[in-house]
Amino acid sequence: MTLLRKILAVCGALCLAAAFPAAPASPQTVPLKGLGRFDGWRDNALIGYGLVTGLAGSGDTRRNAVTRQALRNVLSRLGTSVSEDQINSRNVAVVIVTATLPASANPGDRIDALVASIGDARSLAGGTLLMTPLLGPDQQAYALAQGALTAGGYDFEANLNRQQRNYPTSAVLPGGATVELAVDADVLKAEGYVSFLLSEPSFTTAQRVSDAINASFGFGIASVRNADEVLIQYNQPRTQLAGFLSRIENVAIAPDTRPRIVINERTGTVVAGANVRISSVVVSQGDIKVTITSENYASQPSFISGFANDVSSLVVTNTTLDVEQGANDAVMSFPNTTVGSLVEGLAQAKVDTRRMIAILQAIKAAGALHAEILVQ
Repeated sequence: MTLLRKILAVCGALCLAAAFPAAPASPQTVPLKGLGRFDGWRDNALIGYGLVTGLAGSGDTRRNAVTRQALRNVLSRLGTSVSEDQINSRNVAVVIVTATLPASANPGDRIDALVASIGDARSLAGGTLLMTPLLGPDQQAYALAQGALTAGGYDFEANLNRQQRNYPTSAVLPGGATVELAVDADVLKAEGYVSFLLSEPSFTTAQRVSDAINASFGFGIASVRNADEVLIQYNQPRTQLAGFLSRIENVAIAPDTRPRIVINERTGTVVAGANVRISSVVVSQGDIKVTITSENYASQPSFISGFANDVSSLVVTNTTLDVEQGANDAVMSFPNTTVGSLVEGLAQAKVDTRRMIAILQAIKAAGALHAEILVQ
């Protein structure tokens, strides 16, 4: 009796599963802030020109007139007057300093800076950057950079022997730039709306963003302007804008995924979504390797040349042709399937990555691969 009940229970479960198939898995959702940014909220590039001192003879040579002029200008501002002939040191290097100013920064905040030599200095290791103004596109100094450098490499030379590690002509100044002018990005437009920009333009994703915001905050508050822009109306006091944007950027969205395959031919890497579809296709994979080897032999009849002056040496070339067929040749037929199944089948046939790249490109050219191929 117990065995019969178990059999009936299993049969009932199978019938129930056949009558009510499992629901498809819901698409994965991500917060809205992972899909783009608000218009107006962006970083700003800064650049400056300065001097690095304290180098152990690895700085710019005397051939760099720019370095000598910059050093004279620094000394003159410090109350010291020197002539160009009096400057003869390789402990100084002229550099370009770059930094990134965040969208919101206050005076006194510290940011990182990158330093790169623009002269013929061999290394910036152990150097100290003198006070350097960092300018924005409007030519205003938004930060000042100064401090000891972290090169992460070295370059030593003695008696024509040289040892170098990494790239010592570039260095980092961690937290070495101090913000001098306040920066506060304004995302609220004069017309009373906020614009959200998608990093991956897609009308499907933009419409989903608009629908999710309207469902959470009220119908009509969001509208799609373009494939990469969603407009969000804001009619509340400006003091509540931060809280409003905080709730907006945490709305869960299921982004649309474009079928795409990324191929890096330099490293032999293929990255593709497993759900990228491929129509019915037959793949014949194989190669023939042809090797031609030439060997030269010299025939020098010395016993004849002593009696006949017109007899000279003769160079004989022997050529060997070798044809080798690939060991992993294969012919495979794939029905309507995905890239994941195709790659798995090719891997079982012991097809290497570079040949997989060639096969994917050939399938795309044949019109059977329904995805965009990006070659890096």
